[in-house]
Amino acid sequence: MRTGVIAKKMGMTRLFQADGRHVPVTVLQLEDVQVVGRREMDRDGYTAVQLGAGTAKAKNVAKPQRVIFGKAEVEPKAKVVEFRVAEDALLDVGATISADHFVAGQYVDISGVTQGKGFAGAMKRWNFGGLRATHGVSVSHRSHGSTGNRQDPGRVFKNKKMAGHMGARNRTQQNLEIVRTDAARGLLFVKGSVPGSKGGWLSVTDAIKLPLDERAPYPAGLLGDREIVSEQAPAGFVEEAAVHEIPALPGDDEVAAIAAEQEAGSAEATENQDSDVAGNKPAADESKEG
Repeated sequence: MRTGVIAKKMGMTRLFQADGRHVPVTVLQLEDVQVVGRREMDRDGYTAVQLGAGTAKAKNVAKPQRVIFGKAEVEPKAKVVEFRVAEDALLDVGATISADHFVAGQYVDISGVTQGKGFAGAMKRWNFGGLRATHGVSVSHRSHGSTGNRQDPGRVFKNKKMAGHMGARNRTQQNLEIVRTDAARGLLFVKGSVPGSKGGWLSVTDAIKLPLDERAPYPAGLLGDREIVSEQAPAGFVEEAAVHEIPALPGDDEVAAIAAEQEAGSAEATENQDSDVAGNKPAADESKEG
């Protein structure tokens, strides 16, 4: 089991495939992700690595944390997260992880704090339908209605869906695909959306429900392990490893055969309709004179 990384959400954009299809992606940036500590089995009872990302002013960091950063000989970090790893995946203190830790086409799990919505009503928070918008309701169209019971039990049960604080929860989005990496700028391009607001910190780990990609470096993709390629794919394009096959379009002969079959079917339906109209036409009444 490899370590994850700490990334900052920069925003969303789109990348293009060779056939012109566009892929919506979220851009994540790795800002000086370094190992600031490690947990070992014989000393701590488990194995893990502590990663730090970003930069923080020394005056804004508590003294115990400054001591830890000083022992690790790294600059004070704005965010510190601990990741459980296997014993053979422990990293040296001070090592820097690059965006090459992940590869295009790999699936990851991303955890973060969702956007806070403040105090929200029942319709926005729980998708309630609200009350009637016409007769019989006065100035309470978006209320959730009655919430209690009768005298027994005489109270509102816990966890009742009501208005309240919405958002700002720890959430994990699973099985998101990496469509491109840029180690020179420390960027990850992830297909789809991820939790959190712009500028928020996220934890990116290998997908727990899927096997690890064989191309992913083990125990980690460290800065300096291999030569950094500034552009692994043309600017604005998806890497080939993340392009999926699409069903082949029908050829010209198949299209012509389908069109002829449809025309023959419509002509036959028209003839049947005309014959039905002629057969059901009532005959002239011979008993009537004139």
